[in-house]
Amino acid sequence: MAAQGHPLAPWPRISVVIPTLNEARNLPHVFGALPSSIYEVIVVDGYSVDDTLAVVSEQRPDARVVMQTRSGKGNALACGCAAATGDIIAMIDADGSTDAGEIPSFVSALLDGADFAKGTRFAIGGGSDDITRLRALGNRLLTGMVNRLYGTKYTDLCYGFNVFWRKHLSALRFDSTIISSADKSGRRWGDGFEIETLINIRIAAAGLIVAEVPSFERSRIHGVSNLNAFSDGIRVLRTIVYERFMVHRRGRHFLAFCRLRPALSMTLARTYRNPFARLACRIRSEYHHRRRRATASRSS
Repeated sequence: MAAQGHPLAPWPRISVVIPTLNEARNLPHVFGALPSSIYEVIVVDGYSVDDTLAVVSEQRPDARVVMQTRSGKGNALACGCAAATGDIIAMIDADGSTDAGEIPSFVSALLDGADFAKGTRFAIGGGSDDITRLRALGNRLLTGMVNRLYGTKYTDLCYGFNVFWRKHLSALRFDSTIISSADKSGRRWGDGFEIETLINIRIAAAGLIVAEVPSFERSRIHGVSNLNAFSDGIRVLRTIVYERFMVHRRGRHFLAFCRLRPALSMTLARTYRNPFARLACRIRSEYHHRRRRATASRSS
């Protein structure tokens, strides 16, 4: 099959990754919207207690079911991407909020030369039936922060409809999906909703060509979202600072700041009234708290 708008280019094999957790009532709508040209569907389940897996078996028997190794949307996406075999990976939500029928538009952006196509609700042709004023404001502030720190031109940081060439998967640096003794303590960094921010930051840091594609977000069809605007917003903010100052070029300076004695570091933060510095203090405090807990556990 030739690609739409690209008569000489063969249509690439597309793997669609769908994280699920008790989405039995929503999946029929999601499956029904999938384009017929999809190469494979990968459902990553977080040990649902409803009929999610039965619905997958009944309505999409060709789908591959992968069980999460930990919890959280980030881990689900990492597990699904690790299992994908197509040329292109598309990430959509199982609640019906992302329209799978838009996937061809994202693929066209890739065929036009982009390495990564990300959805945006704030471009002409996009929109949302679901976003609140508070979430829109928070998204705008966080998007502006990332654009300033990373030199990007994103318009919608906190939207998880992404389609990209699988050959660039390594740029996302997903955490290991292998179960080990370390997983007994729970989630790892990037396992939660912050995954969407991590992805956008890491593709920018890798120098990949990003194209934003207008997308319309619909309200969840059934059930209640697990998203918490405040707590998840704080986690996204921490992610931005962590990735910028601990992972990249300024990592040594940030780590040195985090290792200062608590009283001194807090004094510096208050003196300069720097939100990044104050956040660094919080991260430093959590870092040392976890180290103390780990040491105590080994001693006992």
